[in-house]
Amino acid sequence: MMELRDGDLLLRPWAHDDVGGLVAGCNDPEIAHWIPLIPHPYTEADAREFLGGDVAPAEYRLAMTLGERIVGGIGMGVNEHEYRGTLGYWVAASARGQGLCTRALRLLSRYGLDELALQRLELITDPDNVASQRVAEKVGYRREGVLRAHLRHPDGRVRDSVMFSLLPGELRLG
Repeated sequence: MMELRDGDLLLRPWAHDDVGGLVAGCNDPEIAHWIPLIPHPYTEADAREFLGGDVAPAEYRLAMTLGERIVGGIGMGVNEHEYRGTLGYWVAASARGQGLCTRALRLLSRYGLDELALQRLELITDPDNVASQRVAEKVGYRREGVLRAHLRHPDGRVRDSVMFSLLPGELRLG
């Protein structure tokens, strides 16, 4: 079981008793707005499916916690050739603006580069999600460009995405 820590912030695997925290966090309208792949409204059944679903050996799904409180989620999938990771994250409304997501992204990125020896980390954001873009840049991710007509939202809209990447030696430690 992998756990990563930065002071009071702990990244740990999701547990079955995290259903309430997951439902509360994912029902935030901001999460629905920026991450179309998360169902909205997010139900207990959605949370149980996520928590009980099979996780590929090269997929890391972690809860961001402060003490017992879930403040967000972060994940990284590793490609089949094991050289590239793709990261994503969300932060509960009550925990935004405290630097927690930056710390979490730095922790998981360091793990991917140092422990897994990945050669490239990627993340995408909506072009209008300035807060998420700032988090990526603070950790050292570089904006590469716009992926046109990249994501389809549940309402049928197709939106662009912005691609960011991080290579070995580019991680900003704080």
